[in-house]
Amino acid sequence: MFKRLFEIDPWKIKTSKFDPQNKRLQESITSLGNGYMGMRGNFEETYSGDTHQGTYFAGVWYPDKTRVGWWKNGYPDYFGKVINGINFIGVILKVDGVVIDLAKVPYEDFYLELDMRNGLLKREYRAILNDKEVLVSFQRFISLDQAELAMIKVGLTMVKGSADVELIPYLDGNVKNEDSNYEEVFWLKDEQEASENSYVMMTTKPNDFGIEQFTVTAMMANHFSKETESTFSSTEKYVAETFQCGLAEEESVFLEKAVVVVTSRDVSKEHQVLQAKELLAKALANSFEELLAKQTSAWAARWQQADIEIVGDDEAQQGIRFNLFQLFSTYYGEDERLNVGPKGFTGEKYGGATYWDTEAYIIPMYLSVAGKDITKQLLKYRHQQLPGAFHNAKQQGLKGALYPMVTFNGIECHNEWEITFEEIHRNAAVAHGIYNYTTYTGDDTYLLTEGIDVLVAISRFWADRVHFSKRENKYMLHGVTGPNEYENNVNNNWYTNTMAAWVLRYTLSQLDKVTVEKSEELAVSHTEKALWQDIVDKMYYPEDSDLGIFVQHDTYLDKDLRPVSELSPDELPLNQHWSWDRVLRSPFIKQADVLQGLYFLNHEFTEEEKRRNFEFYEPMTVHESSLSPCIHSILAAELGMEEKAVEMYQRTARLDLDNYNNDTEDGLHITSMSGSWLSIVHGFAGMRTLTGELSFSPFLPKNWETYQFKLTYRDRLISVKVTSDSVDFTLISGEALDLVVYGESYTLKEALHVPIK
Repeated sequence: MFKRLFEIDPWKIKTSKFDPQNKRLQESITSLGNGYMGMRGNFEETYSGDTHQGTYFAGVWYPDKTRVGWWKNGYPDYFGKVINGINFIGVILKVDGVVIDLAKVPYEDFYLELDMRNGLLKREYRAILNDKEVLVSFQRFISLDQAELAMIKVGLTMVKGSADVELIPYLDGNVKNEDSNYEEVFWLKDEQEASENSYVMMTTKPNDFGIEQFTVTAMMANHFSKETESTFSSTEKYVAETFQCGLAEEESVFLEKAVVVVTSRDVSKEHQVLQAKELLAKALANSFEELLAKQTSAWAARWQQADIEIVGDDEAQQGIRFNLFQLFSTYYGEDERLNVGPKGFTGEKYGGATYWDTEAYIIPMYLSVAGKDITKQLLKYRHQQLPGAFHNAKQQGLKGALYPMVTFNGIECHNEWEITFEEIHRNAAVAHGIYNYTTYTGDDTYLLTEGIDVLVAISRFWADRVHFSKRENKYMLHGVTGPNEYENNVNNNWYTNTMAAWVLRYTLSQLDKVTVEKSEELAVSHTEKALWQDIVDKMYYPEDSDLGIFVQHDTYLDKDLRPVSELSPDELPLNQHWSWDRVLRSPFIKQADVLQGLYFLNHEFTEEEKRRNFEFYEPMTVHESSLSPCIHSILAAELGMEEKAVEMYQRTARLDLDNYNNDTEDGLHITSMSGSWLSIVHGFAGMRTLTGELSFSPFLPKNWETYQFKLTYRDRLISVKVTSDSVDFTLISGEALDLVVYGESYTLKEALHVPIK
């Protein structure tokens, strides 16, 4: 594990040290976004050391030709990837002709701070140039108030001596992806202009797959605090404005750079320059400080609804707020065409596309902290992409719909067979998202209109994908990969079989509720229903009666079973030290697999079943998936294993801040960040909603004094506070509500005080 780069602070990510060896890690952790666009925490000024310069625009991607397994039928035609976009934050700084570059220029008093209350990234240091010293300062934010807007403010103050200074704000379209093949460039220049409204317009290069080309225009306007004439310059895909002046000792100068970005997802190519000018003019009607005040207000509204307050553990407090901050910087439901990528705007790994993580981990949290309308956007996203899911199943010669493991448009665009067409359990997660939404909100309108389309299509896939074993008189699923990706091509993964049968069972239970017109549209025959019910009745589930557990798959118990504790710490993470062959043959589990099913269908299993399976599988789990710790934390809390629950919370809350898996430099683990919220609310507070009633069974971690959170639930806003003595519920808005605490029924009218057990 890396040494910790940042200090502990409840609301800030801050440090007074610059570590060039871990700059990429620093860049990931200080990433900014607003759902429309975002970037890594790169320096504005020149930096010639190791860095991953990355700026990304929501929904803008490129279909790169698949280079793995192209000879096999059924492989996707392309690998979808988020592409690095125009670098619009850059400002070259020169003092007496010397370029300020922290890889070359001596400096002191470095300070970096990300304020999570308002998304303001600040940095400053004193650059030492022989007998002269200059204080360099930066402020940057990406606006929540105006999605297309980013603001950068740069200051120079002569601390010692006088000097001639130059500040050169620029837009640079000469960018490429970290993972591009042979330095491949994905952008072609359309137009550019160096003027008071300098801009660069670029379009993604043509592709052979019928995927739309995207055009992006970035435009800047600069305000210099000292009266001076500026000059403009341009080269290929690059425009700049130069400000020059002299600075006496103790004199300061400031540059305010406003940038607007528009894309062809919303504005046609021929209208982008005009639209960008209008948006820029709107922004420039306000000062930097006024725009920052709007930014602060917008963030305050989100924190008011979603913040979790922890007293007694600042590490835990910082962790949960950091994760909520980055989640809300990535997605807040403004656009139903968008979803939550596993890296958000912080890196390019995993292609940046949508995974099953959304339904499994994001929906349960967003229902409570952002409301049902925002969450419904995630469901609508999947419904809109149903045609792509039909295409994916057809590619495999199967009926129904197979939702993709990785996608931008509904079409599978991942190029590893064991992920793409074996890890089919993601279909069940999509269905569970509909179930979770319906039981949480109590609103079945979506379920019985658009949601039932998805459920029926997925059910048809499962009914075709299973096969019937005459020898066992059971239905089975062979050749799958479960959530534990450290095993591929297994037979009868318990989780996949269980969730497939559950989807069929759930779909059957809802078909009788739809209107006659909808029923005719779905055209599910009596014969089809009978088949689905037969699969439900005769699904095969690998179990071991001696151990009293559900077996991960048919041959799992034949492995060399041993706990992770027998491994040398030098071997972890396994995926960075062992060959893939050795990993696949080992008993070690990447993430919750059987236990994922016990979380999803928590109400269908006994406490003893959960305990036996947890005690068997958790010791063999290496938690090398960011999605793993929270599931274990929730189940451990339910089983009264409080120390294990807190340990796993710590891991999910500070996974990136403490770089647990030695991979955060590639970007943050955005879709697993909801796990820290789930660990507290579903875990420590024991909240459950899957049966249609709201229930709690809280405990207080030993080193915490209190924790408090709010829930949006069925048109109510509720505050829950847990102390060492009691659980206090406050109905902030909405009508009285029935709930269950420690198995006893109560009615929450205004406030409710329950002694802790």
